[in-house]
Amino acid sequence: MTAFNVVRFRVKPGREQDFIDAHRTANADGFAGARRLVLIRTGDSTFCIVGEWDSFDNIVAARPKMIGLLDGLREMLEELGAMGVTDPVSGEAVLEMGPPAKKARRVSIPKRKPANKARAISPRPGKPGPPALRSPPSGEGGTMYRSCLR
Repeated sequence: MTAFNVVRFRVKPGREQDFIDAHRTANADGFAGARRLVLIRTGDSTFCIVGEWDSFDNIVAARPKMIGLLDGLREMLEELGAMGVTDPVSGEAVLEMGPPAKKARRVSIPKRKPANKARAISPRPGKPGPPALRSPPSGEGGTMYRSCLR
């Protein structure tokens, strides 16, 4: 089941761009099961990260890496009171509203054989071809057939 984590931060004045840049250069691909991670500015010096995950187990498995990333950001962050420098929450989705998210899929397109014009006008063995290629019926002058071939 889809799971989400949300982490709230308050950044020290003047360090906002450093905070954004640090997230921009972080290796989001290193989080197995993460569908997407979004950094949101919620005020002058406040931000939230929202992560969408394949399962809650993926969030649990990624916590050591997320804490490692946080350790590199601590000097940029202000205390949020008794919570420390972050206010994290996470859980499984219990309701999804709106149209379903579109998933990128690779669609296999069957390869078509190129048209073989020679085969299209040549008769197959044992099959009569188009009238212009047939021999004139015996006893007929064959004028019509010869005029088609000119």
